[in-house]
Amino acid sequence: MGNEAPIAEDAAPVADFAALRESENFRTLKRRHRNFVFPVVIGCLLWYVAYVLLAAYAHDFMSTPVFGSVNLGLLLGLAQIATTFIVTTWYVSYANKHLDPIATEIRDSVEIPESQNDKAAR
Repeated sequence: MGNEAPIAEDAAPVADFAALRESENFRTLKRRHRNFVFPVVIGCLLWYVAYVLLAAYAHDFMSTPVFGSVNLGLLLGLAQIATTFIVTTWYVSYANKHLDPIATEIRDSVEIPESQNDKAAR
């Protein structure tokens, strides 16, 4: 009456993650992800820093009226929020087209087929 799980005679195969990490598919996936993410993050950070610097040091510029009581600073602040949604949508579209197919290929190459899964369970 122990808590030990029964040991299957044929242990399930274990993926070779070291070899997977060195595979061409994985390197392509990492390169495509990096080539998208790094420039976009740098651009967003520069846009954010520019906004903060303008808010801190360019009071006259940021208080320029656009219409009614809406000024340029308010519009640029709202543009910061819009940028978040735009970049998120852009990344999802990019990932769906360029990253997910490769990730699916990699996952399919290391997953245990159902027939082997059934054997391991017996």
